Amino acid sequence: MILFLISFVAGVLTVLAPCVLPLLPVIVGGSLTTGSLRRAYVICISLGGSVIVFTLLLKASTAFINVPQSFWQWFSGGILILFGLVMIFPRLWDSLGFVNLLNRSSNKALAVGYQRNSLWGDMLMGAALGPVFASCSPTYFVILATVLPASFFMGFLDLLAYAVGLSGFLFIIALAGQRLVDRLGVTIEPGGWFRKTIGILFIIVGLGVATGVSARVEAWLLERGFDATKYEHILLGAPMGTPVNTSGTSTGLTSESKALVYKKAPELVTPDGYINTGGKPITIREFNGKKVVLLDIWTYSCINCQRTLPYLKAWYEKYSANGLEIIGVHTPEFAFEHVLSNVQAAVTGFGLEYPVVLDNEYQTWNALGNQYWPRKYLIDIDGYIVYDHIGEGNYAETEEAIKKALAERALRLGVEVSAVPETKPAEVVVVNAALVDSPETYFGASRNQYLGNGTQGLTGVQTLKTPEHLQPNMLYLDGVWNFTGEYAKSTSVKAQIQFRYDAKNVYFVAASDKPIKIRVTRDGGKTLGDERGADVDRNGEATIREDRLYKLINGADYGEHTIEIEVENSGLEAYTFTFG
Repeated sequence: MILFLISFVAGVLTVLAPCVLPLLPVIVGGSLTTGSLRRAYVICISLGGSVIVFTLLLKASTAFINVPQSFWQWFSGGILILFGLVMIFPRLWDSLGFVNLLNRSSNKALAVGYQRNSLWGDMLMGAALGPVFASCSPTYFVILATVLPASFFMGFLDLLAYAVGLSGFLFIIALAGQRLVDRLGVTIEPGGWFRKTIGILFIIVGLGVATGVSARVEAWLLERGFDATKYEHILLGAPMGTPVNTSGTSTGLTSESKALVYKKAPELVTPDGYINTGGKPITIREFNGKKVVLLDIWTYSCINCQRTLPYLKAWYEKYSANGLEIIGVHTPEFAFEHVLSNVQAAVTGFGLEYPVVLDNEYQTWNALGNQYWPRKYLIDIDGYIVYDHIGEGNYAETEEAIKKALAERALRLGVEVSAVPETKPAEVVVVNAALVDSPETYFGASRNQYLGNGTQGLTGVQTLKTPEHLQPNMLYLDGVWNFTGEYAKSTSVKAQIQFRYDAKNVYFVAASDKPIKIRVTRDGGKTLGDERGADVDRNGEATIREDRLYKLINGADYGEHTIEIEVENSGLEAYTFTFG
């Protein structure tokens, strides 16, 4: 009976949870576009029913559970976008095939009602949001993992109480919004500005759900202490600031139930070398039941990977004492990145202290089904991947996931969480990707589609001359160059490289068997001055020694420029330009 009441309160509190707040405009706006209470009733009741059905399917069907979370994001977001377009362009609804099918069927009257008042649309709108709302409450997970398996009847009653609390409070909010609109005298005709504004709002929220932006909003709210679920923790008897442990884990899921929700992390597959392990092999399995593991898929010449390293170092310093282990899985892009001594030098240069394994043959990469650098997989104490992030960014969200997994570990092992040092990432370079308008550009014949003078895709020697006018985002070489699949090698002295880019920073992946000096200028021979990169000296020169990424330009502002490189001697192996 107590959990029944808690479930009702939890449903009410879920409306105020950070993962739901960004969706409230849809609930309120959807109920206002006709001015009738019926729409508010239908949306809210459909949402509550969807939560119940989704939960029962989650328990009954493994195939249903294994549908990736990204599907639900795009499913829910796509439906919201569709209804937003219908609100902006009312005639679009008439052109949808299934609506015409309804009109031809015996349910013509029902179809007409749908067209005028969007009965089925309201139901679909509410139902589409069920999976989103269902995952926002610790009490919900307690019902899912603990009560339902023990007693279907009691679990169903608790779930019903949760859905009633959720739908009821949403209806009250929608009703209050409707009364406000009535008092303001806002018109709600189908072609009116108010309905179109709500439609635009639907599209914005739908894109946020589909692309994961709403998840970042949630993390932003959590960072600022806005977390209504803390009251659920109090009601469930959990200490403030710690996850619910009713079923033995931080999520409220038993290790058996996790198998229905999360993917088990594969083992590291035949690593080609080990760094920072004392020469001993390392596995993921050895940490099961003991530690939380963060896998970082990276390669050392990748600037996107390099920009995440300060955060990884900070997390390792902050949380390793509380049971976090980081394992860098170094999967190379270029041949020189296969060499253990090169990777060791990079790890030492970056100051990484956590273990790094070499994945030269992409065995672990393929076992994970990965396609990106960098990528982070968070593996909990039971060996399940509970968080997954591609690329840079979302650092607050990632750290929040680490803290939750470590809190679960502490509860499971019955250990105290030690004080966390105030460690902040050092040397962080923030890049606004929206302002970078130049692509990663390869010199090697296998991927040199941006070669502006010369034959693309052709291996062997080419003698090239830089034209007078350069096209944006095209690579121009001058002199004699020998093209291989991965790189272009200068075979003449005073060879030149030019590229007209639109960005702030310029990075150059290069190699050489001997030290080779290059001179770097910009925009017709101008010196870089204070905007030179870390690898360029005051004379505008950089020495290519190691096989790695070189930082050539550290611009003050984003904009269009032309980088010019003169190669002093033959023998430079040029791999890529990347920009930031």
